[in-house]
Amino acid sequence: MNNKKPVYLLSGFLGSGKTTLLKNLIRFEKEQGRIPAVLMNEAGKVSIDSEEVDSDIPLAELLDGCICCTIQDKLESKLQQLLITGGFDTLIIETTGVAHPVEVVDSVISPLFADQFSFKGIVTTVDALQWEKRDELSIQALQLMREQIKFASMVLLNKTDLVADGKIPVILNEIQSLTSSKIYLTQQAKINYKSLEDMSLKNYDGSSQVRLDQDLQLNVIVHTFSQKIERSAFDTWLREQPSSIYRMKGFIPFHDEKYPALFQYSYGMPLFFEHDMKMTPNLVIIGENLDEEQLKKNLMELEK
Repeated sequence: MNNKKPVYLLSGFLGSGKTTLLKNLIRFEKEQGRIPAVLMNEAGKVSIDSEEVDSDIPLAELLDGCICCTIQDKLESKLQQLLITGGFDTLIIETTGVAHPVEVVDSVISPLFADQFSFKGIVTTVDALQWEKRDELSIQALQLMREQIKFASMVLLNKTDLVADGKIPVILNEIQSLTSSKIYLTQQAKINYKSLEDMSLKNYDGSSQVRLDQDLQLNVIVHTFSQKIERSAFDTWLREQPSSIYRMKGFIPFHDEKYPALFQYSYGMPLFFEHDMKMTPNLVIIGENLDEEQLKKNLMELEK
């Protein structure tokens, strides 16, 4: 009898829908009568996406770095911690949007865990709009996106509703040129999750070493609001931001709302969600070659 715990690795560039995929996969696992555990990696010093994980789910977090490079040595201890605590049937690992998935696989399939985990494959999300406009990305960011697609066991071409219908076949053909794996066209990262059972592992030889801390001149900036701000002023600030900001997420304290609003931003598209509890008003900004001093100065001006 095989008692190994299945492990799924969620990959994809910043803002492509990994956390939405995570929530969907957790829901599916629960519907199948299984208890999933989550290992979540955040590039910043604070965790935002962990708020999306139900309190009854075993959760381990790795903050302030990428498990494929700067804090890879801490991954094994987190995996061991989960195993010691136990109480789960499936493990889902959500990497940062700037992680090279193959380097994470190396840790998961370590001989240390050979009798405990059964690695099932990499599921990569691709933002259809971001891919259509990929020429605006840096060469390093585009190379990483290609690697994330190339080594995926399954690709979700996500947010297809944001792209004109006539563009979808072109984008699909471009993605197909990078991988032999099954590609699903999705919105909100929704698929039939039973299809995960049909995934097969790829040959991970030949991956390039795109490194978060070296090749991508990435900035992870955290700003904590000290008081409430005007929504209109924040909207104006958003429109002035450069395309080199790939991802923003956090809780924004607006004057017209009792609790800070959950804010998600990827590739120029902001989303706001009402929240029913008082969260720490942190905003995480991720991008390349950002002027941290100027960004923080402008954000503090919104509080005046």
